Amino acid sequence: MDLEEDAVGNLVALGLARYEARVYLALVRRESYTAAEVAREADVPRQRVYDVLDALVRRRLANAHTGRVATYSAVAPELAMTRLMALQRESLERLERASGALAATLQPLWSDGRGHTDPLDYVEILRDPAVISERFADIQRQARHELLSFCKPPFVAPAENAEGIKAARRLHRGGGTVRAIYTSGALEDAGMLANVRSFGEAGEEARFTTDLPLKLVIADASVVLCDMPDPVAGAGSTTALVIEHSALAACLRLAFLTVWESAATVPEPIEVLNS
Repeated sequence: MDLEEDAVGNLVALGLARYEARVYLALVRRESYTAAEVAREADVPRQRVYDVLDALVRRRLANAHTGRVATYSAVAPELAMTRLMALQRESLERLERASGALAATLQPLWSDGRGHTDPLDYVEILRDPAVISERFADIQRQARHELLSFCKPPFVAPAENAEGIKAARRLHRGGGTVRAIYTSGALEDAGMLANVRSFGEAGEEARFTTDLPLKLVIADASVVLCDMPDPVAGAGSTTALVIEHSALAACLRLAFLTVWESAATVPEPIEVLNS
């Protein structure tokens, strides 16, 4: 039984339907069968066996013999397999021609599509604080030369911002620049002040000002992350934009450096907390 099932499976793989495979295997066992006999031998419904036999004859895998009662016999297996393989090759050649023609038709469309991009595909809009925090961490991890930041509460990153400290240390050791401008009022919290000191030890240069217009990160003069308070949703709601645009980043970098020049190196809250 296993041998017969294997043979049926192989014939199906060569392109026969399962009933066709079973009828052909029945035919090879004897010189000829009537339709009723082969239906019983192959366990194929009698109402289907005539269609199956006709299909085998059309494929030249079986021969029909006329007489008072029509009989059927199998073509020699070697010849039958050769014919099945020829049919498979013809089918494969047709598929190859069809696939080649389809590829030739679609290639220009694909190539043309590569030149069409969303005019704002360099802008990401983020609203989930967890997503904003993770994207901020990514920008810090990927920075290679420079990180500039406007820092003001509320902060979406963890207070200790381990990724930021690692990035500051890495950039500082590599000769890069890490600068942050903090709002003086944010440092009235002792925990925040400790965080600023940790960043300073990692190589960040810090300055302080009374107020900042928004939270901002500029990485390598090419990527900008800015926090946009939502005037419609109300207090506490925010939308962050990640913009990969070197011209905009260069413009905001100039704005950062302008604020940097006028910012204080040591704010009053630090002097008070140090005393």
